[in-house]
Amino acid sequence: MTVTARTIVLAARPVGKPKPSDFRMESAPLHDPGPGEVLLQVLWLTLDPYMRGRMSEGPSYAAATELGKSLPTEAVARVLVSMDPGFQVGDVVAVHDLWRDHMIRKGSELRKLDPLAAPVQTALGVMGMPGMTAYTGLKHIGKPKAGETVVVGAASGAVGALVGQIARIGGARAVGLAGGAEKCAYVVNELGFDACIDRNAPDMAAQLAAACPKGVDVYFELTGGAIFDAVLPLLNPFARVPVCGTIATYNATSLPDGPDRTPLLLRSILTKSLTFRGFIVGEFWGDAPEFYKAMAGWLAEGRVKYREDVTDGLDRMVETFIGMLEGRNFGKTLIRVAE
Repeated sequence: MTVTARTIVLAARPVGKPKPSDFRMESAPLHDPGPGEVLLQVLWLTLDPYMRGRMSEGPSYAAATELGKSLPTEAVARVLVSMDPGFQVGDVVAVHDLWRDHMIRKGSELRKLDPLAAPVQTALGVMGMPGMTAYTGLKHIGKPKAGETVVVGAASGAVGALVGQIARIGGARAVGLAGGAEKCAYVVNELGFDACIDRNAPDMAAQLAAACPKGVDVYFELTGGAIFDAVLPLLNPFARVPVCGTIATYNATSLPDGPDRTPLLLRSILTKSLTFRGFIVGEFWGDAPEFYKAMAGWLAEGRVKYREDVTDGLDRMVETFIGMLEGRNFGKTLIRVAE
């Protein structure tokens, strides 16, 4: 079987906000799969804010993507040809891959999915990396107790929405921040948060303080920026801050204007005995079986809900990525590459 793979590669390093000219589409034929390999057709790709960091040079937890190379992502794909006895034609799998529509991978790199158990694209969201991020960040770092207050920015997004719901399942209060009245209504009325503040409101900090009359015990950091500034004075003694994203500064090209807040931050950490802990979900991947079981149960019981923001076509992946960084997505951002 001759298959041509289309791949989106990084053509230039974005300066500030990414633009379409920073990317280009390339096509190349794939060789036949060898022993232990499978040919895959991509059905779904995920887009996540962390990908912006992989486009820039500089020290980070992972190497920057080279110019002319494709960016990492997670994919759900269908087996077209199998040279691995563990996979049959038609099987649907999850795999860590690139921005492309076909691939050849070793069978040992794939995780078989059951399309009857859950929609297969949930392996990229609630039952995948975003869900694991929320689950393990709370379990190992946030450690919310019943009655405590958990605050999360980007509360309508893939990770933030689950942070609040998991916190509520454990008996904590959940206060979110999201962009606009529609998203805030969804966070409260559909996801069950105790409150949600519009991050664009001119009195956002005052509204947040009013929603947290007993202070904040856990702040799940996804955004940074003005939301962090509003949360910092509300942190209670011994509060815990899992840090897994700073969306507000991903496109920044310089430090923000204004006074140096470092002394205030350090003094708060010292005087309140605060715990700040950055983490990458991969360091907790040993919790995967526990997470899959817990989340599957919560979904079956209706205790966890999710929303997907779906765009059709690999050709629209770049514009969707740019829009996601600008907050135009509503829920988990997915690209449906093929039916």
